Amino acid sequence: MKQPDEITLAQGNGGQGMQQLIEGLFLKAFDNPLLNEKEDQARIALADLTAQGDRLAFSTDSYVIDPIIFPGGNIGKLSVCGTANDLSVGGAVPRYLSCGFILEEGLAFETLETLVMAMAKAAQQAGIQIVTGDTKVVPRGAADKIFINTAGIGVIPSKIDWAASHIKAGDKIIVSGTIGDHGATILNLRENLGLEADLQSDCAVLEPMIAPLRQIDGVRALRDATRGGVTAILHEFSQACGCGMNVYENKLPMKQSVRGVCELLGLEALNFC
Repeated sequence: MKQPDEITLAQGNGGQGMQQLIEGLFLKAFDNPLLNEKEDQARIALADLTAQGDRLAFSTDSYVIDPIIFPGGNIGKLSVCGTANDLSVGGAVPRYLSCGFILEEGLAFETLETLVMAMAKAAQQAGIQIVTGDTKVVPRGAADKIFINTAGIGVIPSKIDWAASHIKAGDKIIVSGTIGDHGATILNLRENLGLEADLQSDCAVLEPMIAPLRQIDGVRALRDATRGGVTAILHEFSQACGCGMNVYENKLPMKQSVRGVCELLGLEALNFC
């Protein structure tokens, strides 16, 4: 059966409209054996988890952003990458994800489909299965297009113990890429700055980058620089370990386009996600 062009309140009332949305979109996009059982919960064999480690990592986050689609990603991709990355930086191998959608009445179905397919692709890249979820539809004006919550479970290998409290004097701070890309991109769009520079979000699954680090001694702690940017992480690290930190501005990796946004608005890229 063809989906309506726009999300309707009927698709959130638990009846035929919702069933059509679930089976016609979510089950097809997130296809996996646990989800396809169609129960009110995902039933995960403990043996599948304990075979990979001796502890579980559990994280959740809610995602609201304007605009919901931007160069380099969208809120769907962001909702998977963010939670998967929060597991990975704790040393956990991300395995399972839940997702909850709050949809505004009138949201274009084509837009929702784009976001859901981006979630499916990001989950596949992270090696994670979306195994349970929930959908609510609220009247026009009660939400801004779409809000997404995701919660994830990962398995921490027995020899991994990464934590900010382990940081010691003399340790090096390593930034894995250019800073402020995502924040500058969103600001350019949200504030209608009209900058034509090469601004693109670096929203991505970090698990492929982090996986080799589990084989390396000397890693103390990792973080995904989201809200508050690198500045927030450094404050968090400093508070946890009781050490001060020296940051050399001339060594910060930053694209010229991001630097331009900062100079225009009088902002610091260190504070950008």
